[in-house]
Amino acid sequence: MSLWNSRNLACLAAVLMIAACSDPQERVLPPETSETTTAQSSPITNSPVTTVATAASPPEEGPSPPSDEASPSESDQTTPTSTATTTSAATSLPSDASPPPEPEEGPPTTRALPPDSLRFVEVAQGAQNPIFLTASPGAGHSYLAEQGGRVLYVLDDAIADPPVMDISEKVTPRGEQGLLGIALHPVQPNRLFVHYSNLGGHTVVSEFSLAADGRTADPDSERIIFFAQQPATNHNGGMIQFGPDGYLYLGLGDGGRAGDYYGHGQRPDTPLGAVVRIQPDQVTSEVWWYGLRNPWRFWIDEPTGLTYIADVGQDAYEEISLANLSVPGLNFGWPITEGFHCYEPRQGCDPTGLTLPVLEIAHGDRGTCSVTGGVVYRGNSMPGLQGHYFYSDYCGGYLRSFRWDGSLAMDVREWAPDLGNVVSFGTDGSGEMYILTTKAVLRVEPVS
Repeated sequence: MSLWNSRNLACLAAVLMIAACSDPQERVLPPETSETTTAQSSPITNSPVTTVATAASPPEEGPSPPSDEASPSESDQTTPTSTATTTSAATSLPSDASPPPEPEEGPPTTRALPPDSLRFVEVAQGAQNPIFLTASPGAGHSYLAEQGGRVLYVLDDAIADPPVMDISEKVTPRGEQGLLGIALHPVQPNRLFVHYSNLGGHTVVSEFSLAADGRTADPDSERIIFFAQQPATNHNGGMIQFGPDGYLYLGLGDGGRAGDYYGHGQRPDTPLGAVVRIQPDQVTSEVWWYGLRNPWRFWIDEPTGLTYIADVGQDAYEEISLANLSVPGLNFGWPITEGFHCYEPRQGCDPTGLTLPVLEIAHGDRGTCSVTGGVVYRGNSMPGLQGHYFYSDYCGGYLRSFRWDGSLAMDVREWAPDLGNVVSFGTDGSGEMYILTTKAVLRVEPVS
């Protein structure tokens, strides 16, 4: 039975009829400065506003924000931060595909940990515009992708020469384009998959063959498994990740410009504004979910089968949605809704059949402008954080987390106030977590 019952839908519909969204003007790079205010449009009924305590500054100061570097985020400069931190969390998953609860309760919750319990150690120094880090389970080395088109080999916290692969001659590295994501085959780790913008600015997902030792990739082994034309240079998405079902999942934005200009958001027949499921061996694909604006980063949590989708918002709200990977055809609402609020039409929108987010972050909340989705922590060095989902924001630069208990976003927490312009996350072969900014790769560790 759905957690989102008819009574809740009725309440939501009533609230959405009076909820107004902000000016739909697009914030192209660089963004306009956000007004620092805590007053926001009313969230949906039964969606409490949780005040998040600000953690102490991390032991190591985050890198300085760039002045003019390209980034695959909605913006490329910081905005002033507000003094209050508020995050709206839904009380239940508004979808017929309600995910199951976590299999086991973690030992302590994050609330039991002191505010300075994490530190951020810079590794892989010398990377230029790092965009994603990944590794095969149990491996002692990692692969680090740069937006410009290089894939680097990281061993013992250092970048080893030469690069694993350099496809910069094939890539358009500007704004929200470039080398946007990498993934390793879950069973055959010598198969490397990459998502990049080609010289025409269009989406390409390809497979390359790695050497037996994983040290280099053969640039002539490229096998294109997916292609999509892009009408604009923004909202190109980025994430690729294998699910436990063996399929490769790809997140793509709605085609760009502003306000779903090209009308892709509510079309399940186009890969734009969607999560696409790819069968890499048969070279087939299908739209798995739609109604997304720009899912730059999502995360498939294999133990639970849940997918956490961080969808970059328009001008007012960022959002994080959850869905069970086994349920196809879900509609996440864009451009009907932005977060918990009406977008098109501005009032009186009908949320029936939509999978609404479980978490909304308002612009003005510590400089929020473009959500950066992270990972569900499954490492061993921080056992109290097992099953907690971490995320950030490109302008806000904070590190936040919550734990999904099957119906609620619990233990909502802020760990660091400003790590710089956070563009991505990653995990190594031990499941430990990394944060990638435009300037640095930071490994997250517990304070001894």
